[in-house]
Parts: sequence; structure tokens; C-alpha cells
Amino acid sequence: MRILLVEDDPRIASFVAKGLREQAYAVDVAANGEDALYQASINTYDLAILDVMIPAPDGFEVCRRLRHSGLRFPILMLTARDATDDRVHGLDTGADDYLTKPFEFRELLARLRALLRRSGELRPNRIAVEDLMLDTAAQTAARGGRQIPLTTKEYALLEYLARNSGRVVGREEISEHVWDETFDPFTNTIEVYVNRLRRKIDERGAKPLIHTRRGAGYMLGGAATGGMSSASGGDPESGVARARTESGEKTTISSANPAANSRTAGKKHV
Repeated sequence: MRILLVEDDPRIASFVAKGLREQAYAVDVAANGEDALYQASINTYDLAILDVMIPAPDGFEVCRRLRHSGLRFPILMLTARDATDDRVHGLDTGADDYLTKPFEFRELLARLRALLRRSGELRPNRIAVEDLMLDTAAQTAARGGRQIPLTTKEYALLEYLARNSGRVVGREEISEHVWDETFDPFTNTIEVYVNRLRRKIDERGAKPLIHTRRGAGYMLGGAATGGMSSASGGDPESGVARARTESGEKTTISSANPAANSRTAGKKHV
């Protein structure tokens, strides 16, 4: 899932972005209305978190323009003002929900999950692909009852493939929904992560679940057809130094800090 976070306070933007990345969301950060509108015009988002009091245009106007342009992803508005008129105005301009500062981070996560459920973007808490089971609430995966240890980014990629099981998913689509704007399309990052998943999921002689269609993308589950392979075709991690991995990735978006790998959201306040 890829989220657009629009917040001009660097401290709040960094805190929220870091927490969301720890929950396996890809996050792009915009510090003003113009940047938000630009990013929304060139990227594909599943949801936006939009602060009302941002530099021109303000959050209300950004929301109105997003809806006017035909974008229908859910929008959660943030504000330090709790006046009824502000909430009504935000909802009337196209927002789907409203959250007043200060707030607990776990409430923000709960509201995001609710919005994604309503929009149809969030599947049930459990996704099964043959004998592979994903628990989307706990962000864990198991195959044949065996727990599979995954990093945050590995899990995010696996969940996206599982949500689209039986369908070939291209590199561009994966980068749009699993990575954020720091993704470099000229690296083999996606190939590295797919091969890591293969080693973890298809080990011990198990039936291969991850298939590659050369020049098209990847598919989880289903039968391999013509032009598809279940083999890695070599280890891209061993020969290409340009690929960025979670531990070495540097985040350059706005003021947000690099995300950690923890998937637990504690009792955080903004």
C-alpha cells in the first residue's frame, strides 16, 4: 500500500512516516499543497493523509482539487482545530474521515484500515494462496504451518503479490504500490526481493509458488504457463551492487527518517 502524507511540520511528518513504514506501508511526504498535487498527478496512491494547515493551497483546497481531477483514493484529514465547521467543510470538499491533533498513532492506523476496508483496497485479515497463509493484521506469513521470517519490505511485497494472486504483476506496478518515491527503477531491487522471497517460501523442495514471466513481471500461485519460470535464474544479489536493500536504503523524502524493520505499533502520540 502506498500513502501520500501531506504535513508541513517536519517533526510530525517524520514521526508518522516512520511509523507507517514500520507497518509495511510505502510513504511519500509532501510539505505543501503544490507538492502534494504534483505527487498525486505522477504517482499512484492507495490513500492520502492530508493536514489542513499546510502552505498554499491549504488542505481543503488540495482535497477539492484531488476530487475534481477524478482521484478517488480515500483521504484522511488532520487538523489541530476541532471546530464542527472545519470538519464539515473538510468532509464536504471530499475527505473521507477527520482526525484531530493530538492523536494516538494506533488510532491513526485504525482509521487508515477502516478507510481501506471501505474503499475495497484492504482484503480480509487472512489471505490464502494454496498452502501459503498471510495474516495481514499481524503481518506474518506461514506455509504448511511453518512460520516464514520476513523483513517489513519482504512482507509488503509478498502481501501485494498475494492480493493479486494468479495475475502477473509488472515491475512498474510493484514499485508504485510497494515502494515510495525514493525507488530507483534502474536498480534490480525488486528482483533481489523476489529472490529472497523465493528462497524463504519455496525452500525444502516445496512446490514453487512465485513464477516469473520474463519481460512482464511476477505471479504468486497458479500454474506456470508458457514463458513463465519458477527459478530465480541466478542470484542478483551476488553481482549487482546497485540494488538497495532495507538495511542500506537512504530515505530522502522531505524530513522523514529511514524506517525501521519493527512491525509493532506502540502507544505513540503526535
